[in-house]
Amino acid sequence: QVQLVESGGGLVQAGGSLRLSCAASGRTFSNNGKGWFRQTPGKEREFVAAISWSGSSTYYADSVKGRFTISRDNAKNTVYLQMNSLKPEDTAVYYCAASLGAYASRWSEEYNYWGQGTQVTVSS
Repeated sequence: QVQLVESGGGLVQAGGSLRLSCAASGRTFSNNGKGWFRQTPGKEREFVAAISWSGSSTYYADSVKGRFTISRDNAKNTVYLQMNSLKPEDTAVYYCAASLGAYASRWSEEYNYWGQGTQVTVSS
């Protein structure tokens, strides 16, 4: 059974940092694109960042560009999201996702596996 498990969420003050991790089990995703999305109550899930299988290509939402960094460690079957200069509007449940394709994508429809989410709360 394939599982993606996020960790690293929590409560942080504005301007602070958090590092999210997403560990996969049940299959290896070393040849697959991965992404991070987030969702707040009453809103649709939105794209945050994506990374190709090799890590050579990354994409970011305009709202997080320059503050967030996505990376991956294929040996550990894990993808990370380093979040710096956090703002209250970054508050959301963050989900990691894995695609059966090799490339990074900002479209949720292109991801086949999803984690259960981790809450990030940024206080002002």
